[in-house]
Amino acid sequence: MAEISISALVIRFLLGGTAVLGSTLIAKLLGERAGGIFAAFPAVYLAALLTAHLDLSGAELISHSILLSKGAIIGMVINIVVAIATGYLLPRQGWKLGLIQATVCWFVVSMVVAIVTSH
Repeated sequence: MAEISISALVIRFLLGGTAVLGSTLIAKLLGERAGGIFAAFPAVYLAALLTAHLDLSGAELISHSILLSKGAIIGMVINIVVAIATGYLLPRQGWKLGLIQATVCWFVVSMVVAIVTSH
């Protein structure tokens, strides 16, 4: 997909921001565990899937949706790995250093998976 329409970008922005706001409010109302569960809402994936029809059609839309879904599965597995690492790092390293280390972990794992799956 060479370009993304402005309306698709706006929809993605609104859906992503709403997901973050919603998970924050749920965390305040129901506790951090519930907020964490809702923070895992795949807003970026769903927004990309929902707005793909604005930029694509026919066989290209179907092919794009399948590739996007396969990538989302891989990304969700990476998120699980990073969530486990974060749960280990934060209590031992403190929230600042633990968060930095968890972010580096996400980046490294994501880059390795991207390189391995691109061949």
